[in-house]
Amino acid sequence: MDLVDAQQARRVLDRLVGYSLSPLLMKKVHQRNLSAGRVQSVALKLVVDREREIQNFVPREYWTIKAELIPENGKESYITQLAKINKKDPELNNEQQVKEHLDNLKAAVYKIISIKEGEKKRRPYPPFTTSTLQQEASRRLGFSSKKTMMIAQQLYEGLPVGDEGSVGLITYMRTDSTNISPVAQAEAKKYISAVHGQAFVPEKPPVYTKKAKGAQEAHEAVRPTSVLRVPDKVKEYLDKDQYRLYQLIWQRFIASQMADARYKTETVEVEAVKTNHYLFRASGQKVIFPGFLIIYADIKDEDSREEEENTIFPNGLSEGQKQNLKKLIPDQHFTQPPSRYTEAALVRAMEENGIGRPSTYASIISTIEGRNYVNVEKRHLVPTEIGFTVNDLLSGHFDEIMDVGFTSQLENELDQIAEGEKPWVDVIRQFYDTFQPELEKAKENMPELPKAEPEPVGRDCPDCGNPLVYRQGRFGKFISCSGYPNCRYTEKLQKPVEKIGVACPKCGGDLIVKRTHRGKIFYGCQNYPACDFAEWNRPISQPCPVCGKLMVITGKNTAQCTNESCKHKIQIEETDKE
Repeated sequence: MDLVDAQQARRVLDRLVGYSLSPLLMKKVHQRNLSAGRVQSVALKLVVDREREIQNFVPREYWTIKAELIPENGKESYITQLAKINKKDPELNNEQQVKEHLDNLKAAVYKIISIKEGEKKRRPYPPFTTSTLQQEASRRLGFSSKKTMMIAQQLYEGLPVGDEGSVGLITYMRTDSTNISPVAQAEAKKYISAVHGQAFVPEKPPVYTKKAKGAQEAHEAVRPTSVLRVPDKVKEYLDKDQYRLYQLIWQRFIASQMADARYKTETVEVEAVKTNHYLFRASGQKVIFPGFLIIYADIKDEDSREEEENTIFPNGLSEGQKQNLKKLIPDQHFTQPPSRYTEAALVRAMEENGIGRPSTYASIISTIEGRNYVNVEKRHLVPTEIGFTVNDLLSGHFDEIMDVGFTSQLENELDQIAEGEKPWVDVIRQFYDTFQPELEKAKENMPELPKAEPEPVGRDCPDCGNPLVYRQGRFGKFISCSGYPNCRYTEKLQKPVEKIGVACPKCGGDLIVKRTHRGKIFYGCQNYPACDFAEWNRPISQPCPVCGKLMVITGKNTAQCTNESCKHKIQIEETDKE
């Protein structure tokens, strides 16, 4: 009954907020299809606040200095970076400051003062929870949270797998637990030993204790129901996306039960003395035992701005050894604003702040996209004008509802109800006593925005002759007759076409820039679907001088013929690329 009470409290809270604020918004903004919610409005606020942070960001200049060094009597060079000036972190904020040090460094004497070698271990990633599954499916597969959960549901409910009949391929996908049953662990251990060898089996079954804020842990982690259903064995029974998601879940689970990866590390410190004392440092590492990485390799996060430092050192380095300066490499940099949220990053932020539940992440993001509060541009969430408006109206009149800390605290209280520590009616009453006065004030004080006049398109309706206008609908902007409702003529809003000035080799039409659903650029015919020509590499207007077929850019200054039997290459200039 405690669990029932918690669910009941959650339902009442969501309806108190949603049923009260949504009609208020529609009335004040004069727009249908608006909504607000206890969790969705806070998720929108995270996106809007991040966008304003980006807009208000002021870049700051800074410089780094690298030195390419060659050991005395050596031939191979390596790169080090300036780490200290007179035992303090370097403050190089402009080119003039850098020039003063460059003059010193050119005349300095370089000597290795420290070489440290060691070994480090890296634990596998834990098996998937709902949020980490959504994040990794976004990063690695380009899936939206909604798509990930839809496909995971299909894998969980069961699919026909040959002679086995209909089989559930994964465990329940709405969970915030990383726990694994002993039976599944034993099966994984046996599989890893048989396929990869005993060296890849850890001494003790791994235990993952780190968990999300307010984790309920009612289920196991997301894992395959049997590790013996290797992805390649079931591939023929799954469609492409089902296979890719199942493979991701299977690999993550197997990797989570494997031994640590081990690296050999080396750090070299070089001093340079001339007027000032300079310390340069370089670090490198190499895998000496791959462990779990043979199953689940790293990929670089698309928003990562950290440069990976992995120096390869020449043989024969020793402490006290003199180093010869080959060249200095000063680099100008500017601090960067924070990245916009991707769906994966927003899920992570909601989980870290204790907002919502694993079962709701996908639907929350889907809602703020569906209401046109945010657009997805190259996989990043960008608030729209109406998104800013809704956020600002709610933030100005409902401090607690829009506060991340308050929403998180409310989730904690719902958890306490589930654990029998708080009566649900008291939690509702306490919330309502604060919320109701705010609601009444907002009804009086929230400004009513002027009703926006539809923007004219600049041409007339083909049905009745009235001017056409742009309108905002449930699925975004569209073109409509200004004579509505007497005339119901509408048009879809066509995206602007970017022509590249090259004729289609199939039909002679214009080739244009297109994007896949994941945002990857390719080049196709404007006459699609009548003509299905497509090419990943950018075509150029110059035909192949050998066979006359289409040529495409394949390198920095190289174009290649697309004719398989020719493949002739030519050098091109920057103007050809344009």
